[in-house]
Amino acid sequence: MVTALITHPACLTHVPPSGHPERPERLRSVLAALDADEFKPLIRKEAPQVTVEALARVHDRDYIQEVLAAVPATGIVQFDPDTYVSPGSREAMLRAAGALVAGVDVVLSGEAKNVFCAVRPPGHHAMPARAMGFCIFNNVAVGALHARVAHGINRIAVVDFDVHHGNGTEAMFFEDPALFYASTHQWPYYPGTGGPRDPRPDHIVDLPLSAGAGSADFRRAFSGVLIPALDRFAPELLFISAGFDAHENDPLAQLRLQDEDYFWATEQLCALAQRRCQSRVVSTLEGGYDLAALARSAKAHVQALMAAA
Repeated sequence: MVTALITHPACLTHVPPSGHPERPERLRSVLAALDADEFKPLIRKEAPQVTVEALARVHDRDYIQEVLAAVPATGIVQFDPDTYVSPGSREAMLRAAGALVAGVDVVLSGEAKNVFCAVRPPGHHAMPARAMGFCIFNNVAVGALHARVAHGINRIAVVDFDVHHGNGTEAMFFEDPALFYASTHQWPYYPGTGGPRDPRPDHIVDLPLSAGAGSADFRRAFSGVLIPALDRFAPELLFISAGFDAHENDPLAQLRLQDEDYFWATEQLCALAQRRCQSRVVSTLEGGYDLAALARSAKAHVQALMAAA
């Protein structure tokens, strides 16, 4: 079995204002790293555009239409202090979410054992009717609900190791005990959710880490709490919200992870997936804003996916 890489050039055409950290160069750096000879075995696929029906499983229809109508012919439109769209954003957003739909189809058809979706804009902050934190549509939640509706997969898990809590994904999963969400993230920090005293059901696992926490703290939370909780949940399909901004070189946060921590975490998740869900894993790019650290971390992540395939 092999690993698939799903991306599309249109994801480079979502262009925020100059100086914005979520810039096209992020994806270029990841794709350049994955052009190395060791990644030649990857099955490479272009992301399709997602349908409105697939988006509407997690987003309000009025919100979807408002977002698509807001994309300008020229210039930039601002949704919140951090989130913008430009003329190329419509196709980028639709293909970023569409990559997760395609990734689910590829894994569940048996064409590949696991998938990495190298796309932007990211998605895990997007709420049912609100854009925030660079995110407009919640890509990973769209993929999860596609797996349920199109393939009959009921018990679905998302593990999110982005430095920011994925409040959008958690909100979408909160009331459904068959949708598991677990997050390691810096706290207190943006977006202010996922704190240690926040009430949550058993299928939501938040593991806040203090500023300055490093590899040992991350691995302790991951192996000691997150993996056992995920094992108890026994998913039929596992998604990863793969943000690489907990790296010590990232300019937007204060955790201190290393390149090898992303290989290790991915290895742990793939081992769990082998036990519980036939090794079926769909991963998608979230954050990561130091270009060199992002490229190395994403490379380590995909290396671990390939080793598990």
